[in-house]
Amino acid sequence: MLRNRKIEMTVHNLYIFDRNGTCLHYSEWNRKKQAGISKEEEYKLMYGMLFSIRSFVSKMSPLDMKDGFLAFQTSRYKLHYYETPTGVKIVMNTDLGVPNCRDVLHQIYSTLYVEYIVKNPLCALGETLQSELFSSRLESFIRALPFFSARAG
Repeated sequence: MLRNRKIEMTVHNLYIFDRNGTCLHYSEWNRKKQAGISKEEEYKLMYGMLFSIRSFVSKMSPLDMKDGFLAFQTSRYKLHYYETPTGVKIVMNTDLGVPNCRDVLHQIYSTLYVEYIVKNPLCALGETLQSELFSSRLESFIRALPFFSARAG
């Protein structure tokens, strides 16, 4: 019975792209199905889809959307999107029950990306992120989210 089933919420994966479409970082937690293509092809496909959706939303919206495209959902997952003024794009896929994650994605950018990547002279901007500190802090941050469940599904 669907009524008695507890809805588990979780994070499936997270992408960080630069303004040129380079995937700077990818993390995965509870992804049940792989894309069946290389990670590089998956990154290109994701970025291309984001580019197309952003363009579509900006052209077709009946209202002036100051925030633009924030999220979309399918029958199986929800994609949350955040873009910074510098063009860094953060994408997080979650279960359907997860509420709007704009603030969460902004926090990832401002407290993790800026602090551990932008302010780190050893991290070259525009290249794949090699910071173990960033990766471990991101992992801790995601696992501490109230809607993260390690055993969802």
